[in-house]
Amino acid sequence: MAGGPPEVQIFGTKGCAVTRKAQRFFSERRIKVHFVDLKERAASKGELKRFAQKFGVDALVDRSSKRFLALGLKQAQYGEARWLDLLEAEPLLLRTPLVRRGSELTVGDGEESWRRWSEA
Repeated sequence: MAGGPPEVQIFGTKGCAVTRKAQRFFSERRIKVHFVDLKERAASKGELKRFAQKFGVDALVDRSSKRFLALGLKQAQYGEARWLDLLEAEPLLLRTPLVRRGSELTVGDGEESWRRWSEA
């Protein structure tokens, strides 16, 4: 990225192995990471929309998460706007990590993309 060293933003939880993998990947390459722990602070609706526009809201929902099952959402047939509201209110429903570098985004394990970013 022009104007200084690259920086990434990672949304996830400390208990998520893939989130820790992302943090480790970037720190090993001396890329500055801004980590947002979703247990402490939810991603904003604007941030969630950015990921939903690229991947679709379904890609953001972790249907195997404990929170998804606890809320009984298995049969839920919501529209995109309702899912975004729910993901903002219940960040533990998100498939993590959500990683952003400028306008580039990944959901889940995006090591291939992260590698491209780090080499750019």
